[in-house]
Amino acid sequence: MENVKDFISNWIPIKLIEKENEVYFEWIYFSDIPFADPFFEETIAKCKSHNYNSKPFKLVSTPENLIDWSKKLDFVELKGLVFHVSRCGSTMLSQSLATSAENIMVSEAPIIDDILRSNFFDEDTKTVLLESVIRLLGQKRFPEQKNLIIKLDAWSIFKASYLRSVFPEIPFALLYRNPGEVLRSHQKQAGMHMVPNIIPSSVFGIASKEIQELSLQQYQALVLEKYFQGFLDFYEIDNNVIMLNYNDGMKNVIERFVSFIDVDFSENEINLMLERLKKHSKNENAVFTGDSYKDDVLSVNLSEVNLLHEKLNANFIEDLAR
Repeated sequence: MENVKDFISNWIPIKLIEKENEVYFEWIYFSDIPFADPFFEETIAKCKSHNYNSKPFKLVSTPENLIDWSKKLDFVELKGLVFHVSRCGSTMLSQSLATSAENIMVSEAPIIDDILRSNFFDEDTKTVLLESVIRLLGQKRFPEQKNLIIKLDAWSIFKASYLRSVFPEIPFALLYRNPGEVLRSHQKQAGMHMVPNIIPSSVFGIASKEIQELSLQQYQALVLEKYFQGFLDFYEIDNNVIMLNYNDGMKNVIERFVSFIDVDFSENEINLMLERLKKHSKNENAVFTGDSYKDDVLSVNLSEVNLLHEKLNANFIEDLAR
């Protein structure tokens, strides 16, 4: 067992490969590189220059290998899952949390989405694989690490009920923002989930024939409607969930999230998290001066998404009153 532990230490699975009716996992060596970047894939890019990762062959394993190896490493406790609607402060939240050396902050790791959306596994196997991958992502690579926090992809909200069955005691956070601001950001530079057919429309519960009748702006508004409705549906049935509103201020978002996951951070760590708010979420070397979008950018009816937003705000106010 110890030999396996030494062998797999600092290796993390990053990709699910389905080929010729077989499935494999691709791994990458992380060395001493922490999860400090705005997105998981940026950290992977840094790791690729390591000698282990620049060889002509890659380390791959079977699902059985992955499950077995995950049991042989020390890992930290998962403390919370963050769901979000994109362009809503989730990157700033994750970057602020990453300032604490006690946290392993994983932001949108594709391997989690690969497993969630794979049709190759039955639900029991998928659950074991997901638990195993999260243990591997949370492997204790530095002595001060205590907490694993995972920010999921925006469309993971549609898997929230399944994830609750896997993690019945873990706090779930739902981060959202004024819909006009979200959509203006995507009109300026669209995320891949806001462009038809990059991610199958069925993921969002949108019929493929429906897309043909929509402009890009209408499609984006519809996706956001689906996210908001997903938030509302899950909030209604779950007791261990909190609403976080970007428009309430990121300082409040961070303080409420930290209090909700019940982690005892020092005053200095909290101050570092709040200090990070002064910098741009995706570039800590740039000062954040705020973002604003002109009203005339939008050319789509927002009546439905605005109605859903009002319901989210009502739930948010209910959270504040608890």
